[in-house]
Amino acid sequence: MHKGIFITGTDTGVGKTFVAAGLVAALKQMGHPATCGVMKPVETGCRIEKGKLMPVDAIKLIEASDINEPLDIVNPYRLMLPLAPAVAAELEGVIIQKKKIFSAYRRLSSKYDITVVEGSGGLMAPLYKDYLFIDLISKLKLPVIIVSRPGLGTINHTLLTINAARDRGLAVLGVIVNCAVKTKMGLPEKTNPQVIERLGKVPVLGIVPFSKTFTPQLKRIFLKIAEAL
Repeated sequence: MHKGIFITGTDTGVGKTFVAAGLVAALKQMGHPATCGVMKPVETGCRIEKGKLMPVDAIKLIEASDINEPLDIVNPYRLMLPLAPAVAAELEGVIIQKKKIFSAYRRLSSKYDITVVEGSGGLMAPLYKDYLFIDLISKLKLPVIIVSRPGLGTINHTLLTINAARDRGLAVLGVIVNCAVKTKMGLPEKTNPQVIERLGKVPVLGIVPFSKTFTPQLKRIFLKIAEAL
C-alpha cells in the first residue's frame, strides 16, 4: 500500500470527491478504520454558512474517513468563487502559501498509513499564480489515480492526463471511469475503458455507475479497487 494517493481528474465535475470518498470508505472496510487520512488542499466554490466558508467536498472526505482532524489541516484553503484556485485566490485577495499545504500533508501522512489527497480540476489547473497541481503532486511525490468521464472524448482527455503525469515522472496507478451524471451506456462508454488501457498502458481500476448514494454494488466496486492498490 502506498503512503499517499493523489486523486486527480481529466476535468472538473468528473466526480473526484465521490470517488475519493468511496475509496476511503473501502479502505476502512478492509479493516483499517484509523489508518486513512484525507486532504483537499484547496476548495473553491465554497458556500457561506453563518459567515464562514464551508468546503462541501472536504467535509464529505472527513465524513468518509471519520478522522478527528481540524478542518484547516484537511482543507488549508477555502475560496468562495467557483473558479480555478489561482483565479479565485487572486480575485478574493487570498495568498496561498505552499508551505502551509506541505505542512498539513506532513502532519497527516505522519499519523496515517495512507492519505488520500484530492485535487481541484485536473493536473494542469493552476493552484496559485503559475504553480500548477502537477507541481504540487511532484513535490509531495505521490502516485496518481485519474478519474475520467465515460463518454465520447474521454480517450483523448485521459491519455493527455496520463502523458502529462508521466512526463513529470509521476506514477499513474490507474484510471477510474466515473459516471458522475446519469449516462446511457452506448458504444463509446462500452469500448473506451479497453482503449484507454491499451493505449495508455494503465489499468482501468473500476467503472463506477451513476448513483447518488453508496449502494452495496458501489461499495463492492470500491472495495475491489482498494484491494488492487
